[in-house]
Amino acid sequence: MVKIEVVDIEKPEGAEVIIGQGNFSIFTVDDLAKALLTAVPGIKFGIAMNEAKPQLTRFTGNDKELEELAAKNAVKIGAGHVFVILMKGAFPINVLNTVKNHPAVAMVYGASENPFQVIVAETELGRSVLGVVDGKAANKIETEEQKAERRELVEKIGYKID
Repeated sequence: MVKIEVVDIEKPEGAEVIIGQGNFSIFTVDDLAKALLTAVPGIKFGIAMNEAKPQLTRFTGNDKELEELAAKNAVKIGAGHVFVILMKGAFPINVLNTVKNHPAVAMVYGASENPFQVIVAETELGRSVLGVVDGKAANKIETEEQKAERRELVEKIGYKID
């Protein structure tokens, strides 16, 4: 029998979230913390990772609120070796390759500042992440005016398209 559950990720306004899965969480949580610190100067973050044995959530960071919420969200997800990173002062694009390239990281499910949900399956053995819901569904195609506004914004923040 499989039970499906939706876990709402709790985070403060403006915080980014990255949800992923790795292995050997006894050192991975600290390694990822070091990687975040070196990827973006001034980043504030909390990271938590569920360990299948001895069934506990390890956590660290440099911001108490983000640490506590990362741990709380990881426990709610409950799946072994899943990690939750909550951060401010950086965007996922600034750290995703650093996170994904860690030898103990198997995958990243999603990363966003949007409202975020994790779809979890539960069996007799344990829990597993099936996927994530990242914000609301798109329901229309951008207009030429919206495309021009988008390009103006990305150029303003330093990304030249043409």
